Amino acid sequence: MRRFRLATLALTLASSLGVTLALATPAQAAATDRYVALGDSYAAGVGADSYTSESGSCMRSNNAYPALYSTNIKPASYRSVACSGATTTDVINNQLSALSSTTTLVSITIGGNDIGFSSIMTTCVLNGESQCIAAIQTAENKVRSELPGKLANVYNGIKSRSPNARVVVVGYPVFYQLGNPICVGLTEASRAKINEGINLLDDTIRTAATSAGFKFADVRSAFVGHQLCSSGTKWLHALNFLNLTISYHPTAAGQSGGYYPVFRSTAG
Repeated sequence: MRRFRLATLALTLASSLGVTLALATPAQAAATDRYVALGDSYAAGVGADSYTSESGSCMRSNNAYPALYSTNIKPASYRSVACSGATTTDVINNQLSALSSTTTLVSITIGGNDIGFSSIMTTCVLNGESQCIAAIQTAENKVRSELPGKLANVYNGIKSRSPNARVVVVGYPVFYQLGNPICVGLTEASRAKINEGINLLDDTIRTAATSAGFKFADVRSAFVGHQLCSSGTKWLHALNFLNLTISYHPTAAGQSGGYYPVFRSTAG
């Protein structure tokens, strides 16, 4: 009899605790969210396959971090207008219209195309170390002089259309693990300069985001051990001559293992 009572008490406590934990889980609060995802190819999920037919050349993937958040958290509504190749100007002209005063959660990854991510990597691959480093230096100068103002325009547009929304600005992963002597392709100096440029880009985005009162989701540490030239499972596509579009973009595993957990914990 005593064992029965103890078992009953344990089940009762477990049940009560389960209810308490469920009520405290951020996912429960997020179930009422009206979520809109903005941004470029990293937000759209280029490289993660399973593209939606409606997205066309924007290449929005069901494996992208916004779609994974929608699938797992099940907000009251979800819409992604992220698009491959988007710049800050594209967000302002073509994406902000998806927001409204009832939007309660916004995510955005943007800035890489404003400094010519794609053309820089093409230069690095085709033209050698000196031109690669020079191209990145030019881009770094643009990051410092031009990008803060462009980001501020985007963030002000978000605040104007959705003043009560939680806004999470999501950054970019650093591409390379350095110091691997058997890594082929670009020189170590080129890889180091690419990493330097991405770190500057992320740090600049973080400063602009926090200045706007937004949260910054930093994915850099999540990708450590899964970068190009690392010994672990790669979460980034290397240069793919058969499908250049996906080169240097996260794989489905990079979206689910790197981007999604960082975004979810930051979004709350």
